[in-house]
Amino acid sequence: MTVNSSSHPDSHPDPHSDSYREDATRSGRFARALDSLRGLSVGDALGSQFFVPSNYPLLARREPPPGSWQWTDDTEMAVSVLAVLAAHGRIDEDALAHSFADHHDFDRGYGPAVNRMLRLVREGADWRDLAAGLFDGQGSWGNGAAMRVAPLGAWFADDPERAAREAELSAYPTHQHREAVMGAVAVAVAAALAADPAGPPSPEALLDGVIALVPRSAVGAGVRRARDMLDYDDASTVAAVLGCGRRTSALDTVPFALWSAARGLGDFERAFWTTAQVGGDVDTTCAIVGGVVASGRAGAPPPEWLERTEELPAWGNTAGRHLA
Repeated sequence: MTVNSSSHPDSHPDPHSDSYREDATRSGRFARALDSLRGLSVGDALGSQFFVPSNYPLLARREPPPGSWQWTDDTEMAVSVLAVLAAHGRIDEDALAHSFADHHDFDRGYGPAVNRMLRLVREGADWRDLAAGLFDGQGSWGNGAAMRVAPLGAWFADDPERAAREAELSAYPTHQHREAVMGAVAVAVAAALAADPAGPPSPEALLDGVIALVPRSAVGAGVRRARDMLDYDDASTVAAVLGCGRRTSALDTVPFALWSAARGLGDFERAFWTTAQVGGDVDTTCAIVGGVVASGRAGAPPPEWLERTEELPAWGNTAGRHLA
């Protein structure tokens, strides 16, 4: 997602004007969010390689597999989140729902309920009715809203409370169960805190900040347990307590992902391997961790991993091109 700015040669914006400062702020937001999106895509694409049985020995040795790595629905939906933020400066739920539907690629690994929903949205159905009606009217409590939201947190790094509110809105087009929404809120707040221009917080401060902004919920309780386990060095033990996405629910995914991200701030490679080696929903847990860790300046993925990850889609360039 290379973005290039261009302006009329005779245009000289006043650097003291409100509009100039707003554009400069949005440019910085976009750059942070793009860093997060790149980290998310690497975590997603590389993590998905370890669903292939022939790659299991490489995972045990912490060796990335050969060849190029294709990202999944985690990244595709995250690109829509960033594109809507770049276009609107906030989450517009209708725009986000239609971006999800318009760019939906069936072969990217979407769950069957979301596949059907996005097809119906393209055919003219109301996303509000569809999302609210999932799972006998309870709404989905899956981890889909959490897996795509880290770039939103990076966008609102100066205002974690705003990140929490916008994350809630970003969940609704597909996930309306309270736990799914709280999973998105938790990840967005973590990414906002990790992207602090002053530098990443301590692991304890990161999870304390998330706990403070996640309302009472099973996800919130899981993050509190994760906070209590920060001194554990055995990720498998932590995953056995917190879950690692095997049930693909937000409450089974987000607490462990944030535990791993908190312990890996500033070290993308370490955070990735810690997350991947416990198994579970590896592409999603690694997408969450990659997006949070890469939100911070010191948390970029290794350049060779970026080179081997599938490029972000060209359609994601459009809204952000003028913000570079």
